[in-house]
Amino acid sequence: MTVMLLGLLIFLGVHSVRILADDWRSAQIQRIGELPWKAAYSVVSIIGLALAIWGYGQMRLDPVWVWQPPVGLRHAVSLLMIPAFVLLVAAYVPGNHLKARLGHPMILAVKLWAFAHLLANGRLGDIVFFGAFLVWAVFDFRAARRRPRPESAAPGMAGTVATVVIGLVAYYLFAFHLHAWVTGVPVM
Repeated sequence: MTVMLLGLLIFLGVHSVRILADDWRSAQIQRIGELPWKAAYSVVSIIGLALAIWGYGQMRLDPVWVWQPPVGLRHAVSLLMIPAFVLLVAAYVPGNHLKARLGHPMILAVKLWAFAHLLANGRLGDIVFFGAFLVWAVFDFRAARRRPRPESAAPGMAGTVATVVIGLVAYYLFAFHLHAWVTGVPVM
């Protein structure tokens, strides 16, 4: 679990800079430039995420069970992941009503993903992994709501429909074709 914790600390730590030290972040971007900042941020994030995922996989080899989730909660996860995928896509599709209304749909997608996976996973490592993401997302959402919203395209029906359709297709592809390959765990 040590590798997973280190990865979470790195990944979520880097993603918490804007929550905890936004002025410092802005000063660094001003000092070194936006592109070098994004490059360094991306490299550190990828290293942290890779360690967290690898450590999570290692933790699953020798699990410590805290509780045994009822089978029905696996169905709840499947249902909760549908809006999570739509919210994730809403962060990137310009001119959709979800982003215009919610402001930070990716963070909401992370909250929903983490909460859903906490419901259906009772190992200590699962609770730490998904719980860390959920706690981070709660604080990040609060911090993001305090910042002024950047200008974005006016919402329209085409952007909203595209968001929902792409989100549903992404959900289908991941749930029924990629989840088992990526995580080693079949959806049902």
